[in-house]
Amino acid sequence: MKKKALITGITGQDGSYLAEFLLKKGYSVHGMVRRVAAEDESHRFWRLRHIKKNLNIHAGSLESYASVINIVTKIKPNEIYHLGAQSYIDYAFKDEFSTINTNINGTHFLLSAIKEFSPKTKFYFAGSSEMFGKVREVPQNEKTPFYPRSVYGISKVAGFDLTRNYREAYKLFCCSGILFNHESPRRGFEFVTRKITHAVARIKFGLQKDLQLGNIDAKRDWGHAKDYVEAMWLMLNRKKPEDYVISTGKHYTVRDFAKLAFKLVDLDYKKFVKVEKKLYRPSEVESLLGNCSKAKRELKWKPKYDFKKLVEDMVKADLEFVEKEGY
Repeated sequence: MKKKALITGITGQDGSYLAEFLLKKGYSVHGMVRRVAAEDESHRFWRLRHIKKNLNIHAGSLESYASVINIVTKIKPNEIYHLGAQSYIDYAFKDEFSTINTNINGTHFLLSAIKEFSPKTKFYFAGSSEMFGKVREVPQNEKTPFYPRSVYGISKVAGFDLTRNYREAYKLFCCSGILFNHESPRRGFEFVTRKITHAVARIKFGLQKDLQLGNIDAKRDWGHAKDYVEAMWLMLNRKKPEDYVISTGKHYTVRDFAKLAFKLVDLDYKKFVKVEKKLYRPSEVESLLGNCSKAKRELKWKPKYDFKKLVEDMVKADLEFVEKEGY
């Protein structure tokens, strides 16, 4: 009998790669989406078009406990991958209340539904390196204290603590992946990496004159989303639940990312990138660098994409996108 997996946030970058991965593993894959997404497939499901016919989509809301209970009891999944969240950090600064409501309550509702109605279901929570924020040590590992610098980071710390509490208090199989930045051609246009590669393609085709960025000296540990969804699955297929840092162990500045992206199309980033103070965050996270030795040791996981291959993949995809779509 096929294993059943429920993915929240299935229409996003990670959700789409995870859905692909699980289908190849022979899973029956279910996705929870907002009703507005279910009614607007042409725009909301662009990452899933090639596999949509193989998915089971359920309209629901992470902000409604009744909705969450209904979907969990209907599916009784073997595994839940909770990726759904308000994840764009700049937006989190602008709308703190909805970020808190969606990210914390959604996690709590799922955990409670598992406890009450489907206690054998394994649960994965998508943590974030933003939980480390103003870092206490370099590099960061599973024991590094959290010091979030945004409401998004705070909401993820709360989700992490809820997940750990349900694991310890109710003996449920619940774990968190503390994922450092992971990108791909499916990244949303609002995220800085995709903003860069899309602008590079538009500038190359003469559709844009320059690129406005904020703090280009911020350092991040960047990997490829394809690699990171495999780690999620490995976490839920161990004998006992534990939390893991997933990263590459190398970090680069936003400047480095832009420099390489422009270089790949034979352009000098200095001629096009303009730093705008208005794009700085109210409280910056200057540097994040992960130590994923535990994941390498216990999960036998390691990233296949390095920084250069990641940027090449994104630039190539955006050149094709702009040439085809014209924007």
